[in-house]
Amino acid sequence: MSLRWKTLLPLFVTGFSFGSCTLSSTPDAVTSEPIRGVWVTNIDSEILFSDDSIADGLKKLADRGFNTIYPVVWNDGYTLHPSQVMADRFGEEFRQDTLFQKQGRDPLQTVIEEARKHGLRVIPWFEFGFSSSYRQNEGHILSSYPEWAAKDQSGSILKKNGFEWMNAIHPEVQAFVTDLVLEVARKYDIDGIQGDDRLPAMPSEGGYSEFTRDLYLKETGQEVPEDPRDAEFLQWKSDKLSDYAVDLYNSVKELDPELIVSFAPSVYPWSKEEYLQDWPEWLRRGVVDELIPQAYRWTVDAYKTTAKEMVDSFTTNQNGDVAFASGVIIKAGPRYNDYTYVKEIISTNRSLGIDAEVYFFYEGLFEQNGNLADSLFQYHYR
Repeated sequence: MSLRWKTLLPLFVTGFSFGSCTLSSTPDAVTSEPIRGVWVTNIDSEILFSDDSIADGLKKLADRGFNTIYPVVWNDGYTLHPSQVMADRFGEEFRQDTLFQKQGRDPLQTVIEEARKHGLRVIPWFEFGFSSSYRQNEGHILSSYPEWAAKDQSGSILKKNGFEWMNAIHPEVQAFVTDLVLEVARKYDIDGIQGDDRLPAMPSEGGYSEFTRDLYLKETGQEVPEDPRDAEFLQWKSDKLSDYAVDLYNSVKELDPELIVSFAPSVYPWSKEEYLQDWPEWLRRGVVDELIPQAYRWTVDAYKTTAKEMVDSFTTNQNGDVAFASGVIIKAGPRYNDYTYVKEIISTNRSLGIDAEVYFFYEGLFEQNGNLADSLFQYHYR
């Protein structure tokens, strides 16, 4: 069986193309290489905290065969870069993450400058998406705009796993997040933008704000059900987020049609059941340039099952020229997946027609994890 999409040709600067029997695309027409990516964070990682560490880190990645980086730019209610959108909405003290503001640095600009020296693609990652804060009960966003809060059945601010959430269905919230994305796209020399398991997303337990109740009644003629996972209600909510995915995609493309719109959602159908992320629907609507499901599993057997499911979901719903890669976890807190694990994952991927990986996250590639990046380069990415 061939998973090649024969209609795919090199496009603009991104140069997408599929090799025979592969799902993924190539990020650069000159190198004709599949995506070799890594997420770069400001949590449990030091790379973004000085210009020297960024320069050193990106050179190390390029030297080891990587070609794409996804640096975080939106985390816990703050942008890591100076943002006029944030300053206008919340005041000058919220223009930028406090630490970077004190340093007088713009880590995103430094990442871009260093990446260009090595031919690396840069796709900023809006990690928090529609989540407003983490374990703050309210935080500066929802205290400034309480009408933006997502609500659970009890009428409380929607929380899940410590994260507080904005109402992803509210048009003002959607406009705010889109403004954050477009600001980066206008201001910086980037290759695309990325949403993840929180963009577009909202916990399925939500949908009980006054705004959402009224909208559901207006559109369906029914009161919102007591069960947030009621099939009709859950589908309505997920469709609203799919509508937003269309709006975000079109907004980015209107600004610059060559910018990649990348999504890294959870694995389907869990993504829809828990976070309203119906990414097969996004594919069907043709608003995905690059899809990287987070196939985060700690055992090889679990990964094999998950990878097969995500490939089936992709191939069944793929519409147009979509790059595909597997999101692979190599570090979370003190826990690591080393090369013994990763070589089995790569073997599984190749057997399924996947020739591209993106790793979560940078800190798991080097000394702390048996110099995994060296092994990847020696045996796979040379």
